[in-house]
Amino acid sequence: MINPLRAIPRQGLLLFLATCFLLVLAISGFAPHDRALWLQENILVVCAIALVALLEWRCPLSRVSLLLIFIFLCLHEIGAHFSYAEVPYDAWSKSLFGQSVNSLVGWERNHFDRIVHFLYGLLLAYPIREFYLRVVEVRGFWGYALPLDLTMSTSAFYELTEWLVAEWLGGDLGHAFLGAQGDQWDAQKDVALATLGALFAMAGTALFNWRFQRDFAREWQDSLRVKRRRPLGEEAF
Repeated sequence: MINPLRAIPRQGLLLFLATCFLLVLAISGFAPHDRALWLQENILVVCAIALVALLEWRCPLSRVSLLLIFIFLCLHEIGAHFSYAEVPYDAWSKSLFGQSVNSLVGWERNHFDRIVHFLYGLLLAYPIREFYLRVVEVRGFWGYALPLDLTMSTSAFYELTEWLVAEWLGGDLGHAFLGAQGDQWDAQKDVALATLGALFAMAGTALFNWRFQRDFAREWQDSLRVKRRRPLGEEAF
């Protein structure tokens, strides 16, 4: 199949996405709902940009991965600007389409944070898979299972970090950063949605490769074959 992104020079696309994101970041930082909360939310953005820059130096990502990362970071900036619990997506829906999203699907809380957690898995599992394939050199089953695993574990790690930061900040700022909106199972639901998003992404990627990759079945079978039958632990000890 022809990839339309290949028609765009990679460096040109990278420069375009970087410029667009800096613009989005500037708009997000203009009169945010809470300046301290906005700064807290953007700590991870700085880390993500630094990671992408490091990969660009040692292991340049594909155009698809760059675009997926860009989309996710832009969505995060919306949450950082308004605070995740206050993003007025329902008001936007009423203004544009005359219909409330929450009323349509029966939601009683602001679910923008849940949507972004789902998109974390859906959008970032593919760049993670690219890293595993190109650096760790996994193949077959593990090329889909390990990105799913890392997406789930990093989502859980974020929830733990979010809890600790919220405890450290305390007060209204800590409560706003946590964004639980009174749901005692908020962290578990967020991790589950990120995992579900990654599952969809990897299932879609697997179906695509099954259709167009000639050695898909052989590679999958080989990845599950035992390479060394002799136990390692006892002898190494």
